[in-house]
Amino acid sequence: MNVREKLEKRERDSLSSFACLSAESKGRMREEGECPLRTAFQHDRDRIVYSQAFRRLKHKTQVFLAPSGDHCRTRLTHTLEVSEIGRTMARAMDLNEDLVEAISLGHDLGHTPFGHAGETVLNELVSGGFSHYRQSLRVVDVLENGGNGLNLTAEVRDGIAKHSKGYGEVIPADSHGLPETAEGCLVRYADIIAYLSHDLDDAIHSNIISEEDVPDECHKVMGLTHSRRIMTMVEGVISHTLPREEGAGPQLKFAVDPQVGEAMHTLRSFLFHKVYRSPQVHNEFVKSRKILRDLFQYCLENQDFLEEEMAGGAACSSPERQVCDFIASMSDRHAQNLYHRLFVPET
Repeated sequence: MNVREKLEKRERDSLSSFACLSAESKGRMREEGECPLRTAFQHDRDRIVYSQAFRRLKHKTQVFLAPSGDHCRTRLTHTLEVSEIGRTMARAMDLNEDLVEAISLGHDLGHTPFGHAGETVLNELVSGGFSHYRQSLRVVDVLENGGNGLNLTAEVRDGIAKHSKGYGEVIPADSHGLPETAEGCLVRYADIIAYLSHDLDDAIHSNIISEEDVPDECHKVMGLTHSRRIMTMVEGVISHTLPREEGAGPQLKFAVDPQVGEAMHTLRSFLFHKVYRSPQVHNEFVKSRKILRDLFQYCLENQDFLEEEMAGGAACSSPERQVCDFIASMSDRHAQNLYHRLFVPET
């Protein structure tokens, strides 16, 4: 019995019957030999961490574009916080921590520069629209590794593709479109817990709002500190996620303490109106939208330039798709530097 087999046995012996076991994965898009040291989901986690797309997250906006301090979250630190929260919840619920970690670390690989402003621009410009979760799947399936992708397991790919909630319910009553695994559903909660807590924290430290501006309901239910708010939300999910009988048999149905859920909804709405739409955030995003629109049009009209910039990149079926992949892959500073190079006269 090699190390991987010992780890697989440990999963069978210790995890809940609702957990997804790595030895029972549906497999990869392309068949390959198994690692003697790592389970399939551990292998996926490592492939994601060593990818170029993962490294670029450190220079991609979470909410605050070019913050004055060093401590505002980026897309990378958001991803790490989702992973930490997700692993804590998975361990408490006896789910597969490695699968949760892999999904968490890969869920935002397709995010654009300048946060959701960049996503909005590409959605307006690209035929058929654009979403970061579909792009994240395209990154791991096609764009990484010189066009070969990362060849991840079906369960990690499913969790990445279905992690996004928009402004809808985290786990809607209609299960259509939800992840197939309990671990994938858990990451949806870990994602919103992470961004509700850290976006509020960053907004306060950036003086966009003060602690006194936060709705009283959120203070009363969730607490007065960053760590307390996270713990309240995590405990609210763990305590109300229970087995239920479904058509296919017993399943783990995710839910949150009603009082905590209402406070989360209130905080989400508060952040949307008072932070994401604040002049400090909105005015910077207006600038970023112009940068991306101009870069998109330039690249579309100058294919030789684009091919030179993307040397070694994956082949695309259309020029528009190639431009979309190029723009979406950029870090904030790459987009800013390229815009300056193309459109700002030399002095």
